[in-house]
Parts: sequence; structure tokens; C-alpha cells
Amino acid sequence: MKVLIDTSVWSQALRRQTAETSSTAQERVVNELKELINDSRIAMLGPVRQELLSGVKTQKQFETLQQILSVFSDEPLRSQDYEQAAKIFNQCRQCGVQGSNTDFLICAVSMSREWPIYSLDKDFEQYKNHLALKLYRG
Repeated sequence: MKVLIDTSVWSQALRRQTAETSSTAQERVVNELKELINDSRIAMLGPVRQELLSGVKTQKQFETLQQILSVFSDEPLRSQDYEQAAKIFNQCRQCGVQGSNTDFLICAVSMSREWPIYSLDKDFEQYKNHLALKLYRG
């Protein structure tokens, strides 16, 4: 089964590690992501790719990151995915839960494909209280 990888996981895994910044939590994320990659279970969404590439400081960093991500194909998105994301956005908003369009698109794809979401973002825990989401726990 594929696993949708949220921007937060990619960001954590791709962050430069030094002796001062390395942590057990970061190592756990890196190892889990490596395992999913080795098992060909990664699902990439174009909007997540865009978030990762946005705000990169230099052109060289952009090109390096673009090259790293190029091995992962984007999951094709359908009109129904965007419509479901809008429906989810409205449903959550009525319950007082806010989120980004990208988050709700991830939720919509997760629900329609029955794929879990791997995220470090606590917002997905909130969404799960209102949606039939599966969260990946390694």
C-alpha cells in the first residue's frame, strides 16, 4: 500500500544534520522514509513538491532538491480529488477546524485511494477527528 508523504516529513528528512542538530526523532523519520522508499511505497503529490521547492534560498539548493525529488512521480490528481478537498475543507470549517488547501487535498487523496498519510503536522490528528483518515505510524 502506498503512503502519502506530507511536506513536514520531507522537510524533516531532508534537513541537514550536524552533530548539534541531529536527533533521535529526526533519525527515526529518515529511517522510516528510507524504508518506504526502498519498498516503493511513496506517494508524492504535486502540491507537496511545490511546497518543498518554494522558498529555497539559492538556485543551487533548488536544483539539488529538484533532482532529489525527481525520482518520485506525482500521483495523478482528478477533478474529483479537488472537489472532495473543497468538501472536506467546508466540513472541517463547520466544525471549527482550519487547514490549508494542500492539507485538505492530501486528505481527499488519502480517503479516495485508502492510503495512510505520514505527517509530523499535528493538524492531521485534528482532521482525523472529523474525517475517515488513516495516519501512518510506521
